[in-house]
Amino acid sequence: MWRSTRMVVLTAISAALYAAILIPFKVVPLIPGITEFRPANAIPVVCSFLFGPAGAWGAAFGNLIGDFFGGLGPGDLFGFVANLAYGFVPYAIWESVTDEPPVPRTVVGGLGLLAVIVLASLLCATIVAWGLHLLGFHPFTLLGPLVFLNTVLAASVLAPLLLRVLYPRIAKAHLLYRDILGPRPPRSRIRRGAGIAFVVVGTVAAFAAGQLIAGGGWHPPWAIVHTASGAAEVGLGLVPMLGAVVIGCALL
Repeated sequence: MWRSTRMVVLTAISAALYAAILIPFKVVPLIPGITEFRPANAIPVVCSFLFGPAGAWGAAFGNLIGDFFGGLGPGDLFGFVANLAYGFVPYAIWESVTDEPPVPRTVVGGLGLLAVIVLASLLCATIVAWGLHLLGFHPFTLLGPLVFLNTVLAASVLAPLLLRVLYPRIAKAHLLYRDILGPRPPRSRIRRGAGIAFVVVGTVAAFAAGQLIAGGGWHPPWAIVHTASGAAEVGLGLVPMLGAVVIGCALL
């Protein structure tokens, strides 16, 4: 996508739009310096379905710009990666399952869209909570559920409404990512199925493991380092699950 001027421009537009809605809500913190009330969380999902990889990179850079106004720190690296994944998963999963536009007209389609939003939100929350617990800032047991709820509520309510309004107009203007990049090389059903399975299972397992390890309910045998805060245990314990997610994204 970086060889396409229009995709680079769409990345900048996605980032600017995300940051422009993030910044005013910095005054409504849920955890000061870490996260705040974020209705802007619907934007990466919408831009993902509209602009594909440009929406994913736009989410990452837009979140970084928003973090700049709240004070940059080492945890912002994990926020960058988490938002890149948050913008990647919706379009990648959706186009691996169906050729239909993400504007469902049936109950099944609506539930499918909701499932994709929930999955992307859970992965975003897992990466943020994993990184900040690893750094010793906030426990996974607090941050993971909070970021997940903050993300999924805004996205599941606002994204379908925005897509219903914007998708037909962007499609008519031939600015959807497939209009610009062209069709993808065909991928086998086995590869697509394996990619989805790795992402889904890896995400759910990583979130559950983070809760268990941080809460003292499980110590992964491969986490050979012991710390009072559990930072090393969470940091090492989630690596195989998140590695599975990376493999799944590569297959998609």
